[in-house]
Amino acid sequence: MGFLMKIRRILRKRKRKRKIGTERGSPEEKKGVGGSERNHWCDLDFSGDDWITIDTSDSNKVGTWEIGNTSDQNVPNPSGEDPHDADYSHMCHWCDLNLCFVNKRGLTLLKSSEHYNIRKENGVKEPSVFMLTSGEGNWLAFDREFRSHRKLPVLPSDPCFSCGDKETLCAGTHLLVSGREIDGLVIWRYELAENKWYKGPSMTSPRCLFASATCGTFAYVAGGMGDAANCEAYDTAEKYNSDNGSWEPLPRMKKRRRFCSGCYMDHKFYVIGGRNDDGELTCGEFFDETKNTWELIPDMLKDIPRSPHHSPPLLAVVNNELFLLESSSNKLKVYLKKTNSWKALGRVPVRSAWDGGWGIAFLSLGNELLVVGPSDFSRHMAIYTCSPDADASELQWRPIDGDENLLGNFIYNCCVMVA
Repeated sequence: MGFLMKIRRILRKRKRKRKIGTERGSPEEKKGVGGSERNHWCDLDFSGDDWITIDTSDSNKVGTWEIGNTSDQNVPNPSGEDPHDADYSHMCHWCDLNLCFVNKRGLTLLKSSEHYNIRKENGVKEPSVFMLTSGEGNWLAFDREFRSHRKLPVLPSDPCFSCGDKETLCAGTHLLVSGREIDGLVIWRYELAENKWYKGPSMTSPRCLFASATCGTFAYVAGGMGDAANCEAYDTAEKYNSDNGSWEPLPRMKKRRRFCSGCYMDHKFYVIGGRNDDGELTCGEFFDETKNTWELIPDMLKDIPRSPHHSPPLLAVVNNELFLLESSSNKLKVYLKKTNSWKALGRVPVRSAWDGGWGIAFLSLGNELLVVGPSDFSRHMAIYTCSPDADASELQWRPIDGDENLLGNFIYNCCVMVA
């Protein structure tokens, strides 16, 4: 997971008053290959009073865990939460399955949204990458270093939804997947805390091929089109609140557009590019929530070349700077807000041009850019990150080892959840 974790277990010595026949394994089973009498299994039989504290003084580590007993310790907690809860909230949620063995309170907390509410209150954030790829039929969740992954439960949709195009977005601990079922456009919602899929809630105006962006527990969508044949591009927009699972309509955009892209920057929801009945759009626009209005940005993509049948613009925001992967040339560009222009930052080490930008992932991952696509050197998918610098002439990309078989050769959907 990219962090050095030091785990110290301080357990009370307990006399085992069990008969040999009821012990966990015979002496022969406990011997190692070399006949050692040392016991190599881990005792996770903690009492209900056991607690965990974390020392996060070292910025290079997630923390040092100590397991003790509340009957022997009196640990004040300035945040006011139960000591168990405050400490669990600082732990990487990739450890949740292990923490379920700590005690009953840990199990109950980690299986509820309360755990993530406490994390949010304490300012604890951790990005995870959700993907649907050609190499795996199920949705996958990866940690930010792609060292760990887990399969999500099977999404219980009909075959039409499974085989069709889909859009994805995250809000809080919700992963929303929009697509078409036999009866029309629907949304399936994955809740991280419960590890379950739920159907709905539907948008006020169900749509596909829309722009989206995330800001904390909120998600924004705009544009797109309905599922009727020859449907006109939408100019409508909506906001999703993951706290209550509801959609709220927003004012209409200045332009109708589909095949557009979205991002959240400067506390505003941007919608960029796309197409309508008049053809390709080079303008962008942003929604200012304080004014409740949309503002048009003419010629935002005027100098960006586009290939036939290209994907929507590949956008990512890091440190409040907007970056674009130019699929026709494999170049990374940063948006210069003052001049409404783009500056080149060198090549990206994946072949985004091979299919017009389709089938690759280009996202923000905390304070880094993430790109997943066909390698320059092989047929396999490659994963790279970099810490972007808008003042640089070229960026240094860091390769990340991932399971190539899981990624396949095409990324259908990819989304980052920060929770």
